[in-house]
Amino acid sequence: MLKTENAAAWFVDRHLEEGRADKVAFLEADGSQRRITYGQLATDSSEFAGALLRAGIRREERMAMLIRDQIEFPVAFWGALKAGVIPIPLNTLLSSAVYDTILTDSRASILVVSEALWETVEPAITENPFLRTVVVIGDAPQNTISFSAFTKGAEPQPTVSVSGDETAFWLYSSGSTGMPKGVRHVHSSLKATADTFGAQVLNIQTDDVVYSVAKLFFAYGLGNGISFPMAVGATTVLLGGRPVPDVAFEIIEQHKPTLFCGVPTLFAAMNAELEKSGRSISSKLRLCTSAGEALPREVGEAWQKHVGAEIVDGVGSTEMLHIFLSNRPGDVVYGTSGTAVPGYEVRLVGDNDQDVGEGEVGELLVCGPSSAESYWNRREKSRETFEGLWTRTGDKYERTKEGRYIYCGRTDDMFKVSGIWVSPFEIEQTLVEHPAVLEAAVVAHADDKGLDKPKAFVVLKDGQEAAAIADLKDYVKDKIGMWKYPRWVEIVDDLPKTATGKIQRFKLRAQS
Repeated sequence: MLKTENAAAWFVDRHLEEGRADKVAFLEADGSQRRITYGQLATDSSEFAGALLRAGIRREERMAMLIRDQIEFPVAFWGALKAGVIPIPLNTLLSSAVYDTILTDSRASILVVSEALWETVEPAITENPFLRTVVVIGDAPQNTISFSAFTKGAEPQPTVSVSGDETAFWLYSSGSTGMPKGVRHVHSSLKATADTFGAQVLNIQTDDVVYSVAKLFFAYGLGNGISFPMAVGATTVLLGGRPVPDVAFEIIEQHKPTLFCGVPTLFAAMNAELEKSGRSISSKLRLCTSAGEALPREVGEAWQKHVGAEIVDGVGSTEMLHIFLSNRPGDVVYGTSGTAVPGYEVRLVGDNDQDVGEGEVGELLVCGPSSAESYWNRREKSRETFEGLWTRTGDKYERTKEGRYIYCGRTDDMFKVSGIWVSPFEIEQTLVEHPAVLEAAVVAHADDKGLDKPKAFVVLKDGQEAAAIADLKDYVKDKIGMWKYPRWVEIVDDLPKTATGKIQRFKLRAQS
């Protein structure tokens, strides 16, 4: 019998053979302080696989997961893979209408949902024709079954043998440009990201403790919190609630993570809190990561000054499963996305797919082992995105003479002013360097002659009075050029974002 390439065999079962059964795999930071060892996870996930089969959920059927970051997430995820069932982790912050769309689109046969999210998802399942079973983690409402009752007495299921090219799980894209799309990933992709970014950039070790503010339901968080630590037998700290600065500081102080995986929005907010309060933090942090949105230079430099740990900023995507372009420990240049992660190749191409030169703006294409198989039921979009070995990212970049890559914006976000390409991110990064500005987003807006010019939406730091509009405009003029300054500046309380921290500029364009 051929050795299985089921990802669960390598990430879960292997640790028993290698003597890590008693090592803590996951611990919960909010309230319960529950823990699960690698040995217990192997047992519980096998029982969950058996429960799926007992419930009539068969191989290659889909299982929707609307689960907060808690121990049941890895149990259900790996249990599904062991049974050959395809788990689909879902964003826990969506509306009932979007859940209705996704559950119908995926035709999931079973839904596993955290009790705290039941009220939101309930309207989406009342008339769903595909769901046969609904499992609730906590108290089970009528016509559902509790997680504990679902798994109780189930016969442990041996991990099914699969090819590394078989579909393992789906992720729905974050929807920064509209409705999410189902992205299908194969078993071998999980180990591929662990062997590349996890091993060769993070250099993750068995004694590391990982805390990721990015949640497990999307690609960045799945790698941070599950793939990378489980590749080496490390420990992950889970937080079900919102990672506001005070909570993040408390976890860093109490649980002493060595790896902290954040997003630019939170790093900026935590910097502001450190500056405002004058507090210091005691930590064992050796490295931090950032993704989801490009990290402004000022934010990275301020964090390293306050905390003493570098942030390796990088770029990844749901389609590529994790980060493929990144800075490296000891070789961080804030304001850039670094260079290609070992195992990946990148190209910059122009409008006619010709390679562009140094200092020119082009669309970023990536080639690597973790590319998704396709989008579910989106053939035309799949053909546009996945071109043989290369995947189109939809990101615009320029390459410096040193070979580093500088983020310029999404393809849909770029626009020309006086015939010259303008990067919204460059203007945004300049604005956040102003001492009064916490966050900024820039979009194209037509003037009275119908010509596109930059318009900025700005969030001010706490305690700051509205900065003079003229001052912000002049600040950008002086820093990066006359034609790039925002002709309009609107002060707002917050910016629309996806759960991954990406600014939804299409919403700002619609209201500008």
